Amino acid sequence: MITFNQFVFYLFSAIMVISALRMITVRNPVHAVLHLVLTFFTAAVLWVQLGAEFLGIVLVLVYVGAVMVLFLFVVMMLDINIARMREGFVRFLPVGLVVALIMLGEMLVVLTGRVFRLAPPPMPPAGYSNTEALAGVLYTGYVYPFEIAAFVLLVAIIAAIALTLRRRPGTLHQDPAEQIRVRARDRLRIVKMDAEKRS
Repeated sequence: MITFNQFVFYLFSAIMVISALRMITVRNPVHAVLHLVLTFFTAAVLWVQLGAEFLGIVLVLVYVGAVMVLFLFVVMMLDINIARMREGFVRFLPVGLVVALIMLGEMLVVLTGRVFRLAPPPMPPAGYSNTEALAGVLYTGYVYPFEIAAFVLLVAIIAAIALTLRRRPGTLHQDPAEQIRVRARDRLRIVKMDAEKRS
């Protein structure tokens, strides 16, 4: 007889695995981003269930609420040619299968515990705050990798914005320099007309 917590864990784990598979198998890139949002959300639920509430909330607020919205915006603005992207699929299929088998083997080695005898994590003491512990490790021992990751994300955001601003034939675009140079007399014309007498 499984408990309610086990039922929730297996349910959301199945949803996360299915949505992750759909993310890499759907043809529409917008649908792929939406499936990735669902994957992140179900992963956040699992984090909360495992007692890492801060990581779960951050996953929803930062990734689902900000990063994935940016991904969806970029994917919709790039006007990706899906047919052209699928031209080399068969050529790269053997390499992709080899990489997938290697990753599957690594996961089975770790998860089955035959090589690595993984003990269950100890229960935290009363008054333990995983947010404080995570911040202590992140901003002391890993402060430089944290700053490098922030810089990489900043460069990625700038590159995404630059890609959306590229000019393509048949699409509308704005020129901020022309908008700044606009004058009122170029947009407004006052016409003098003689007043008409009412009969």
